[in-house]
Amino acid sequence: MTEYGFNTTLLHGGKDAYPFGATMTPIYQSSAFAHATAEELEKIFDNKAMGFSYTRINNPTVDAFEKKITKLERGLASVACASGMAALSNAMLNILQSGDEVVACTGLYGGTIELFEDLETFGIHVRYVRDATPEAFEAEVTEHTRLFFAETIGNPRLDVTDVAAVAEAAHRHGIPLMIDNTVTTSYLIRPLELGADIVVNSASKYINGNSDSISGILTIGSKFKWDLERYPGLKPYQKFGPMAYIAKLRNGLFRNLGACLAPQNAFLNLVGIETLGLRMERQCSNALELAEFLDTLDGITVNYPGLSSSPYHELADRQLGGRYGAILTLRTGSKKKAFAILNALKIPYILSNIGDTKTLVIHPASTISLHLSEEERVAAGVYEDLIRVSVGIEDVEDLKLDFKQAIGGTQ
Repeated sequence: MTEYGFNTTLLHGGKDAYPFGATMTPIYQSSAFAHATAEELEKIFDNKAMGFSYTRINNPTVDAFEKKITKLERGLASVACASGMAALSNAMLNILQSGDEVVACTGLYGGTIELFEDLETFGIHVRYVRDATPEAFEAEVTEHTRLFFAETIGNPRLDVTDVAAVAEAAHRHGIPLMIDNTVTTSYLIRPLELGADIVVNSASKYINGNSDSISGILTIGSKFKWDLERYPGLKPYQKFGPMAYIAKLRNGLFRNLGACLAPQNAFLNLVGIETLGLRMERQCSNALELAEFLDTLDGITVNYPGLSSSPYHELADRQLGGRYGAILTLRTGSKKKAFAILNALKIPYILSNIGDTKTLVIHPASTISLHLSEEERVAAGVYEDLIRVSVGIEDVEDLKLDFKQAIGGTQ
């Protein structure tokens, strides 16, 4: 079988024959699906035959999106959910139960930290490490540890995880590594190929690219050997072999919680993802050039893994192949100045998303991290004077001039 490059795979990998010569997956806007016989539908419900029954469980449009992401992540299978948070919740709760512990890096998206606080009420405890190093993770392992979790690039701390090293550390203890790959996507890094076992993406971001669809997706690898004594919930599904994790999820939590992806949103993701490679290439180059330019201005401090001043520059350079993502942050000196800069910018939108074709800016401390404690915010790299910038595909010279006038006007 021919191995295509990333962009060719996006457009032509796994071609399907659609009705009337259509080149895009149709939107199967149907709540349920009819079958010729009762026996046929029984087999589908009993996992003895492939097929579609009810969109809360599966849908052809959603299935096409799941297969696309599985191929890009080089995984075994994927499950798409109604949001990135739904994907994270399903991915974790599929294997965790009361008394279990997670070891996670502090440099996480605020919503993920809040999710971990919710898990505490179910008896699931999270131990945090300041730096995503294998030594730090291993130092927090106890007999109750069941999962390591980190982001490829922390949002908005912009710390970089050495995926291969942390995966090796996790596996020494018989623990899987789950990676949130939202900020980088499979275009920059494929965590499963580096040893991670579960990858989660908020597809609302770079995968979609246009801020017109909320969704999330989780993808599993095939190499991790699940200890059924440690993960007893998988026991009834061991007959599915490497697919036991997905079989349990689809037959239980995912189906019963009902956080399924709508066919329309899956379609919008399929449209958006066709330009993922082109967008990420431009966004990464724009971010690097903008960061280097802003680093020459007085009155602000720039954080970006592509700058030599970043403590993660060498790791990012090695792991991400000379591209460093499209998010940078600015320390401005005060919340008042941060707000003044945000309000003076003419091109970026002030809103709570990343990964759009347009440049987006936000003050995390008063928005997406507002409900965290002061200690949690600092640990996550969120400060009162911090601005997060999600760089888009605009002409970079226009972005430079806009940020220069906004920053200069606050001196």
